[in-house]
Amino acid sequence: MLVQYSVQRGIARIALDSPRNRNALSAALVSSLTDALGSAADDPAVRAVELTHTGSTFCAGADLTEAADGGMASGTARLTALMRRIVALPKPVVGSIDGHVRAGGLGLVGACDIVLAGPASTFAFTEVRLGLAPAMISLTTLPRLDPRAASRYYLTGAVFDAVEAARIGLVTEAVSDIDAGTVLVLDALRACSPQGLRETKALLAGPMLDRFDARADALAELSARLFGSAEAAEGMNAFLTKRTPSWTDNA
Repeated sequence: MLVQYSVQRGIARIALDSPRNRNALSAALVSSLTDALGSAADDPAVRAVELTHTGSTFCAGADLTEAADGGMASGTARLTALMRRIVALPKPVVGSIDGHVRAGGLGLVGACDIVLAGPASTFAFTEVRLGLAPAMISLTTLPRLDPRAASRYYLTGAVFDAVEAARIGLVTEAVSDIDAGTVLVLDALRACSPQGLRETKALLAGPMLDRFDARADALAELSARLFGSAEAAEGMNAFLTKRTPSWTDNA
């Protein structure tokens, strides 16, 4: 089982549960997560969704072992559909994170409506260090981020913490106790009417869905071109073999 699913007091709790590969976005995990989101959307008893994780990593991004085997065209399509599914879900999605988030995992963070990050959380747009660009995840993260912060962290791949993530708009709030903070938000949503939540979510999601419709195809082409490049092959191989890529200046 790669995803845990349960419902309690009107909240569907979905936990990424593949710590073996740091909850990387494999085809199997994306399929399981998509199914869980569908279950939450179809259940009239569910008021909102909590998206969380087991282990010390929320999501490490794309499964680079699949990418190295030439599967990234379909992988890009799966990630795009998954992010859009979260944005378009007719119920609020609350991200509850207390672990590491990298690359494609940040696309899931950006797709959530409310995100809380605990003290163990770290974030990084690592694509630029692999010969890639955060193409598809720009659909959900660029609308959230302060423009200057987007430039800094997109271009450097630097790691930042929960407090910085909240300051730049990537997450809603940095909390000292992720469990207590999450309960406060979920209880607030439980007090709201299903119709009110559904229609307000649609208002909030509209501009981001328009961005998907306008930009997704072009960004998918860019992503495919970059993943098929020699530099990306070098970057992914260096990552998988835990060595420094050829373009790094070690002086």
